[in-house]
Amino acid sequence: MLSWLYRSLVRPVLFSQDPEFVHNITVKGLQGVSSLGLLSKVMHGVCSSPELPVSLLGLKFPNPIGLAAGMDKAGVAMRAWEAMGFGFSELGAVTWYAQPGNPPPRVFRAVPAEAIVNRMGFNNDGAAAMADRLKRYRDKGCWPSHPVGINLGKSKITELIDAPLDYLRSFTLLRELGDFFVINVSSPNTPNLRKLQDKESLKAIFSRLQAFNNKRGRSPKPILLKIAPDLSDEALEDIVDMIPKLEIAGIVATNTTITRPETENQKVKKVYAQQGGLSGKPLKVRSTEVIEFFYRKTRGMVPIIGVGGIFTAEDAWEKITHGASLLQIFTSLVYGGPLKVKEINMGLKRLMEENGFKMLHEAVGSAIKK
Repeated sequence: MLSWLYRSLVRPVLFSQDPEFVHNITVKGLQGVSSLGLLSKVMHGVCSSPELPVSLLGLKFPNPIGLAAGMDKAGVAMRAWEAMGFGFSELGAVTWYAQPGNPPPRVFRAVPAEAIVNRMGFNNDGAAAMADRLKRYRDKGCWPSHPVGINLGKSKITELIDAPLDYLRSFTLLRELGDFFVINVSSPNTPNLRKLQDKESLKAIFSRLQAFNNKRGRSPKPILLKIAPDLSDEALEDIVDMIPKLEIAGIVATNTTITRPETENQKVKKVYAQQGGLSGKPLKVRSTEVIEFFYRKTRGMVPIIGVGGIFTAEDAWEKITHGASLLQIFTSLVYGGPLKVKEINMGLKRLMEENGFKMLHEAVGSAIKK
């Protein structure tokens, strides 16, 4: 009923406004929910998800559905994401230098396709501001009980040759505040960023990060790599080869795509003509293909977080059975509303029972093991 009310009454009002404006006021509202314990409890009572525990990366996740990076860039609404039923959240992307991102308008909805094109460009207030804010939340006891990841991007003004130091500076400040970290070299909205997905660049970045991460006396934090869906099989193979050498803890598959599917819908065509990364339903098939590629090539030994086009429990199940141990959503939350996490988790619980699995990890990769 509540989901119907959102789609039928609330969403039309929200979608009549500029997408970025709606995003900002939504996150601002959730910041208020996050800061008030009573409101968080009320939201939790409505949105709480069934327990579907996952142990991965040395962490315990209450369920496999996480918040993708880009929704809470500044890390202001952490408790609200937990109250909404998410099993984990990924904050950011954050860069070493504060930066405004690309000029607006920079977010566009393709409603008939249930997709979004964005060219935000890592707009954020910088790693130092993020670190100060997260420390205050932690000290006030406003920290969620689920795992919190932090997505690290490269500052736009930093030259590619200096990217390893740029990432390292952010990681150094934030290391003790995140449960895991995701290195973002795959956003299409920072000029030349995707060039950092080649072997030499990844080696330079991860070598610097791991040298600091593995200093004596420390427990290393998991550092994952987020990849683009537009890479060739050869490029993906190169990344597979680098995983053990660079101690990459896992793969996030995938970021948004610069490709566009064919469509006869003129409104959708107009949105697809915009420069930027495409997310939502059109990304579903390709992201699953990349998940399966990594699962097969690593023989299921490397954790995969699947993201892209997850709107239903069946979408989530497809990604899990093709190799993803955890999942993330963003665009489906925009289109489906705050009960989307609960709906997906309830559906996953049903699908587990129907397929004879007692624990979710038993289903990971089951569709391609035959």
